[in-house]
Amino acid sequence: MAPKTRKSPKLQFSTTLQLPAGEAPVVDLGKMLGQTGVNLVEVKRAYDAATAAQRGDVVPVVVSVFDDRSFELVYKTPPTAFLIRKALGGKGSARPGHETAGILSRAEVREIALRKLPDLNTGDVEAAMRTVAGTARSMGVKVED
Repeated sequence: MAPKTRKSPKLQFSTTLQLPAGEAPVVDLGKMLGQTGVNLVEVKRAYDAATAAQRGDVVPVVVSVFDDRSFELVYKTPPTAFLIRKALGGKGSARPGHETAGILSRAEVREIALRKLPDLNTGDVEAAMRTVAGTARSMGVKVED
């Protein structure tokens, strides 16, 4: 008699959430994942354990829930705008193009680009820096040459 083959679970639901690292609110998880029947406390524990070292940042996560109510978490790098605001120590401009919210040095842009490189569609640091600089300009932040 041949052994039974186990079917792999099928993807039921997938979404991307932006949650504070190390302290995911169950309320936000419940809003997005409640209808899937997945164990929200287990999702919170897994997320908090994996992101505890980045506490204070916003870490996006792709949550995939399968038909057997198991889940998979794929972690992303923090949003570029968040990293720019963190480097500035404040917010972007209320009127980009008219008011400047701050100035980012080339070294700061490079640091942000290197951190974002795994999630960008380029492997070139210079191209990643141009992407970060474009986001900064759209926020009203001046980038030094």
